[in-house]
Amino acid sequence: MRQKYYEAYDDRYRQIHGQNLQWSSDQPSAIVARTMERFSISRGDALLEIGCGEGRDAAVLLREGYRLLATDISPEAIRYCREKLPAYAEQFQRVNCVADKLERRFDFIYAVAVVHMLVADEDRDGFYAFVREHLKPGGVALICTMGDGQLELQSDVAAAFDVAERIHEGTGKMVQVAGTSCRMVSFETFCRELRRNGLAVLSQGFTAVEPDFPQMMYAVVKRAALD
Repeated sequence: MRQKYYEAYDDRYRQIHGQNLQWSSDQPSAIVARTMERFSISRGDALLEIGCGEGRDAAVLLREGYRLLATDISPEAIRYCREKLPAYAEQFQRVNCVADKLERRFDFIYAVAVVHMLVADEDRDGFYAFVREHLKPGGVALICTMGDGQLELQSDVAAAFDVAERIHEGTGKMVQVAGTSCRMVSFETFCRELRRNGLAVLSQGFTAVEPDFPQMMYAVVKRAALD
């Protein structure tokens, strides 16, 4: 089966791990902890991470005793997390958040730096539908995406698997990795997408996930009626 463009991150992880490097930092996303505090997410609640990558946020929450299922579309990312955190290996699972469905719903879902990797409208709608479908009544979701609120641009998905030069932030080295994909939208477009897919915005704004993403838009949402 032909790979979808958004699966190119699996190539990037394999390429970078093959050099005994890690692509992202281990600095947790402060916005996740702030959102959990604001909406009173407790250790007894069911949590879902979409796009756990190399375990930056999952590691903290699992060690703190939260009931977290951490997912990613990349088999290499899941392998890496299970090896890095063997005590929590069963809490990591490969899931395609555009096409798959879980048999569970969650009190809190978070996705940091996932939706901007989805370029096609149908894939972005699939992501939002996944979030909505897997929220419990009364549950909330945090969605963070690259953007300054105004700029709109998108990469060529045909080049997602092409090897390109990138700076490895941890070492400053130039490395050869898959280019992957990116689509940045304005806040207006972001909120319109959420409403179209039955998600009501509870709060929104800008945040940073240093050092990986110095500027991001975010929205905290709940289930709403579909337009």
